[in-house]
Amino acid sequence: MPVKFDEYADREFEFDPALRPGTNGRKIIDFLLEHPATGFTPSEIRDAIDIPRGSVGPTLQRLEERDLVRHEEPYWAIGADHRLASYSAMLLSMKSIEERDEYDWDDVDPEAWSVNPEDAREAQREHRDER
Repeated sequence: MPVKFDEYADREFEFDPALRPGTNGRKIIDFLLEHPATGFTPSEIRDAIDIPRGSVGPTLQRLEERDLVRHEEPYWAIGADHRLASYSAMLLSMKSIEERDEYDWDDVDPEAWSVNPEDAREAQREHRDER
């Protein structure tokens, strides 16, 4: 069914804090992306990325609700979401650039690339007002 695009675009801007740099969710996603064909127990994930014991289970459950991870008792693996495939491809590209050009990504501030949801909403409003 066709919709008025501006009204459709006015919906609340959705921001997924699970993938913000430095969060436990991001750490888990990054780890699982490095091993896309492997399932891990929560304790194996915790040991590999050093996050608090009580955070692993709830974080994995939240990621599963967003279809970012898969679960088959007792193992967890990266989800099959297209967003993750894009993210994984980006990480592989960055690693290739790093190896080829000896670029040090540790000098890059990931917070400088993050988007504040309120700023995004304001930019959407300004764009509509300009029309």
